[in-house]
Amino acid sequence: MFTGQKKKSGGLKGRGLSRRDFLKSAAVGSGAMMAIPCIVPSRVLGADAPSNVITMGCIGTGRMGRGDIMDVLGFKEVQIVAVCDVDSKRAEDAKILVEKGYSDMIAFGKYKGCSTYGDFREVIGREDIDAVMIVTPDHWHALPAIAAAKAGKDIFLQKPLSLTIPEGRVLADTVKRYGNVFLVGSQQRSDSRFRLGCELVRNGRIGELHTVKVGFDTDPACEPQPVMPVPKNLNYDMWLGPAPWAEYTENRVHPDNDYGRPGWLRISDYGAGMITGWGSHHIDIAHWGMGTDRSGPVQIEGTAEYPQDGLWDVHGDFYIEYKYANGVKLICADNKVNKQGVVFEGTEGWVYVERGHIETNPKSLLSSKIRSEEIHLYKSTNHKANFVECIKSRAETVAPAEVAHRSCSACVLGDIAMRLGRKLRWDPEKEQFIGDSEANKMVSRPMRSPWSL
Repeated sequence: MFTGQKKKSGGLKGRGLSRRDFLKSAAVGSGAMMAIPCIVPSRVLGADAPSNVITMGCIGTGRMGRGDIMDVLGFKEVQIVAVCDVDSKRAEDAKILVEKGYSDMIAFGKYKGCSTYGDFREVIGREDIDAVMIVTPDHWHALPAIAAAKAGKDIFLQKPLSLTIPEGRVLADTVKRYGNVFLVGSQQRSDSRFRLGCELVRNGRIGELHTVKVGFDTDPACEPQPVMPVPKNLNYDMWLGPAPWAEYTENRVHPDNDYGRPGWLRISDYGAGMITGWGSHHIDIAHWGMGTDRSGPVQIEGTAEYPQDGLWDVHGDFYIEYKYANGVKLICADNKVNKQGVVFEGTEGWVYVERGHIETNPKSLLSSKIRSEEIHLYKSTNHKANFVECIKSRAETVAPAEVAHRSCSACVLGDIAMRLGRKLRWDPEKEQFIGDSEANKMVSRPMRSPWSL
């Protein structure tokens, strides 16, 4: 497989000093002042200065990928120069979308067009690309992101961070080692309601926190599906990648003629279902409010209903209890038990937050001011803008790799507990179950050759 070895900058070869090389050289020159943004204003270097344009490649252009591309098209300092998908129709659709978005720039000769690829390694291998946006099925999150990190690219990765805990650990460690700017798609951290709710909890407005309740919906099952011919536009072997071989049927992958919700979301070979789909959002917020977003639970116990037959095999109705070293209990369950969103319960009140809504008891908490000397959480008002700004400043994003790994890990631990149906003890430092070899075998999954970590 592609090893993602970091290439030489290439100096002035063919394209002049790249934006990424410029930033790195400026950072080296700044020495101990690394925290200070090293962007030289355009009035100093001119409109075509390397610090002015962030070149981006987009890997994965399906349902979520198209939405993320449209978000990025709104930033004048970013140019998408490459799109990649194992479905050639989707890659071509994305190229059309991008070039339509840059039509004015094309007319004035300020944009040279968007290239299409079917293999992420070709995008990562381009030295003129500063950053990548990876929006692929869950089983294809870690490997492209690790390769991109080693190649010196900054990375936006859709949630959940990884399919397994070892994948997430390698990715988080690689990002730290290579100093990449990294943002996971946990956009609730860029929502003022979620930030306020967590600040109220962290600053003791509800007294001592003792329980957090997380709720979200589940996915249906389906009937057994017929084997179908692979569409000519789909590189199915590449789509499967490190996952086990399986015969093609459309509901295993994604709709061939539209961008509807894909079937792979409901198949355990490629993800864990809603526990990682929605759980990566809401458990992440629970961790933020609890102050445990760089650690994890110490005990997990869960139950769930699973389909008895058919293609889609992830959990249905479920209930999980997590316990943390600080004594807080996190209860994560389907919407029949817990309402959608996150509820923080303390000795003197509660805070409830979901997308577009926040409530508190007492109601006066909503007008409570967070004083200057109290805890103020990272403020981001636009998730993609946070990524762009951090590429410029080299600062840590609102949802960095280590934090994303811990949120994803809790979700994966919940999936393992539901499948085993017994109480499990977890060491968040060693990232191992305590005294349970069967559970520890489920922490990782084998990868189909030739793919490996």
